[in-house]
Amino acid sequence: MDIRLKGTKMDVTDSVREYFQDKMDMMEKFLGDEQVYNCDCEVEKEAEQNKGKIYRAEVNLELQGKLLRVDKTEEDIFKAIDKVKDHMVEMIKKYKETR
Repeated sequence: MDIRLKGTKMDVTDSVREYFQDKMDMMEKFLGDEQVYNCDCEVEKEAEQNKGKIYRAEVNLELQGKLLRVDKTEEDIFKAIDKVKDHMVEMIKKYKETR
């Protein structure tokens, strides 16, 4: 799956880009024959809080007649990406059930 990955308030390193791409590629088996029109992703380092750095990962997946959007925050960028993928898989399953 082709994704457009944007970094806000942080540089997108090669390791983050590859990790995000791997997670999005895993979702393809759940999509099956569904055509993906657009996949925009964003990672962001939000303001540092008392607990430390907070990261946000977001995916906007455009399918036929529907835009699926997931946004998760975590203290670790890779955990945020994992949570986004897991939640997006659930949304894809629900989307396919209603079609």
